[in-house]
Amino acid sequence: MDNFFVLIFIGLAIGTCGTLIGAGGGFLLVPLLLLSFPDLPPEVITGVSIAIVAANAISGTFAYAKSGRVDYKAGFLFAAFTIPGSIIGVYLTNYIPRKAFDIGFGVLLIVLSAYLFIKNRKKKTVETAVAIRTDGSWRHHTLVDKKGHSFSYSYNQTLGIVISVLVGFISPLLGIGGGIIHVPAMVQWLHFPVYIATATSHFILAIMATISVAVHIFNGDYNSALALKLLIGLGIGVIPGAQIGAALSHRIPTGVIIKVLAVCLGLVALRVLWNGLA
Repeated sequence: MDNFFVLIFIGLAIGTCGTLIGAGGGFLLVPLLLLSFPDLPPEVITGVSIAIVAANAISGTFAYAKSGRVDYKAGFLFAAFTIPGSIIGVYLTNYIPRKAFDIGFGVLLIVLSAYLFIKNRKKKTVETAVAIRTDGSWRHHTLVDKKGHSFSYSYNQTLGIVISVLVGFISPLLGIGGGIIHVPAMVQWLHFPVYIATATSHFILAIMATISVAVHIFNGDYNSALALKLLIGLGIGVIPGAQIGAALSHRIPTGVIIKVLAVCLGLVALRVLWNGLA
């Protein structure tokens, strides 16, 4: 995986898949780094991954912004509450042994794989506007995208803040970006339409990941030649990949992509877990 052109190709694939489902791609990159570089410290692995996630999220956000499907009001609020946890999460990676990190990440991947696969088997229904609620912590929003499609939904602002705090902590700790958790939570628990959740999650991720990258820079986690090579190679691929993913998001059934990713995640999870237990 240390070939420069291979890194560009991997970055392109991660950028496309990550943006397609609004997850950033870190949950794909981290296991690849774990398997390819068994001696690389957790803080460097998560640092490289979150930097690529940031590049992917920023590129994808520009694409989604053009479509008019980013809920900026909710996005700025939720992003603000991811910041404290994201800073703490970066520092904690310095105190996690590599084997413990492998085992913990392997278990998380198995859980995510099972969740995505089971969720994807449920019968899909046509999205309709939910009942308008503005009582207590509920906020209602109607958003019209650039193609004239109208999305009307209500979400629990307090619950969204709690979820964002947790995502902010987990994301840099494992280098996965958080979108793989944020998107399902926004759809299932906060009742955002899928397309709005995907676009808004990318916007939140762009802010959160950028903060995490700044902390990693301060810690000196990118000072090695290998870290810089990974950043440049993967970064060159991930930026155009994010544009491709955003363009394909309206043409390829997301359910198909999620099912394939779920199976792949499960297989990779078993391998990472085996490395940690060996």
